[in-house]
Amino acid sequence: MTGTDEHGAKIQQAASNAKAQSKAYCDEISSQYKELFHQFGVNYTHFIRTTDDSHVSAVQHFWNKLVSQGHIYEGQYAGWYCVADEAFLTDAQLTEKIAADGSKVKVSAESGRPVEWTEENNYKFRLSSFQSDLLHWLKDERVVRPAKFHSQLVAWVKDGVALQDVSVSRPAHRVHWAVPVPGRSDQTVYVWLDALVSYLTAAGYPDNLHSWPPRCQTLGKDILKFHGVYWPAFLIAAGLEPPACLTVHSHWTVDDEKMSKSLGNVVAPAEAAQLFTAEGLRYFLLREGTLHSDANYNNEKVLRLLNAELADTLGNLLNRCCGKAVNPSQHFPAFIAQHFHQYCEREARHLISLLEALPDEVEEHYSSFNYYRGVDVIVSALHEANRFFEAKQPWVLRKSAESTDHLNCVLHVTMETLRVCGIALQPIIPLMSQLLLDKLNIPRSERLWEHMRTLSVNDSTQLCSDNVVLYRRIVANK
Repeated sequence: MTGTDEHGAKIQQAASNAKAQSKAYCDEISSQYKELFHQFGVNYTHFIRTTDDSHVSAVQHFWNKLVSQGHIYEGQYAGWYCVADEAFLTDAQLTEKIAADGSKVKVSAESGRPVEWTEENNYKFRLSSFQSDLLHWLKDERVVRPAKFHSQLVAWVKDGVALQDVSVSRPAHRVHWAVPVPGRSDQTVYVWLDALVSYLTAAGYPDNLHSWPPRCQTLGKDILKFHGVYWPAFLIAAGLEPPACLTVHSHWTVDDEKMSKSLGNVVAPAEAAQLFTAEGLRYFLLREGTLHSDANYNNEKVLRLLNAELADTLGNLLNRCCGKAVNPSQHFPAFIAQHFHQYCEREARHLISLLEALPDEVEEHYSSFNYYRGVDVIVSALHEANRFFEAKQPWVLRKSAESTDHLNCVLHVTMETLRVCGIALQPIIPLMSQLLLDKLNIPRSERLWEHMRTLSVNDSTQLCSDNVVLYRRIVANK
């Protein structure tokens, strides 16, 4: 599931600044996310908006459950609040920076965003009583990955800094754009409690909860505290299991600088896709992005990578083996063992070993969310296939009728490499992979992971007659 978190002081202020009603403002922003996901082929089973009536009901039911179990009490909060992060902060989580007028201002040490002193009556959650439960959940290192983020969470929970009782409501006169606290018109539910319950809403909570706990939740490193401390504590308090795994990803920098509106270096995916295409940008982000550390975005870097790997290594290889200059009959030749042993076995030995190992290696990397490593394995096989094709010189073999069997063997090995790599690339570049497999006339029913594990012994098949350009090379504008 995915969706949009639409409540809280930050949204309330943004709508006011835009001179819009909060609901209308959220409708517009939420629709932009849906359109973006559609453009980039990001599919989901549930798109939860926290303003949905079903979600509001789920939040209020969850609130009542926490109250009935004695985990929420009335109290007073006096401390720092970061509206931009929607986070209550202790002195230890602050730092100072010099403002434009030369004065010193307090900001969040993690995000660098300004904070304000807040004093208010609200409800609090007894987070401090869940230290042992959280440590028990964290005993298995696999519940948070990569390992560096697991270690970070364990340290937070052990030293207790992140376990102070947390405010779970705000006065309605300050934050009116929020879920009302049941039975209290003067209080609204804290936006993070509201937002986290959206995972439960997607799973049918409260009346038809299914598929819980989730096998994996994916989140950015900047919201690890909310997902790795607050969320499991809320769930345990409500008698529910915490997630089986939190997968935490790092961020993107731009030209080695933090992406921020103030620096004017924010990259809008839809705009970048006008040059690189949606599939191209998908490929770059999954090819270069890593979980454990920040990755760097640079337009020249994107251009070089896409030209080298999608246009040249992948696209050009397909064009060469399907071109009429070397493949006048436009077919995917059958595998004939005798001809392979006679003409190609020695030159193709390394390539075949790469293809045989590829399904398991790529599956392991994809399953660990290390997509860049999986793509690296695929590109290595494609590089080797290009080397093999170049070494065998099929354009020379084409000139002699006596070399037909040799030529067909070269074409088969090359196309078989493209078939295997096309299947493996489907999660990364689904539309481009479909074009490739369609060109090779691979049946839709034979594009599953298992179909890579046996190298093809197919009968000769006719190629699709459509002209295909997988990725058009980008020429940089000076």
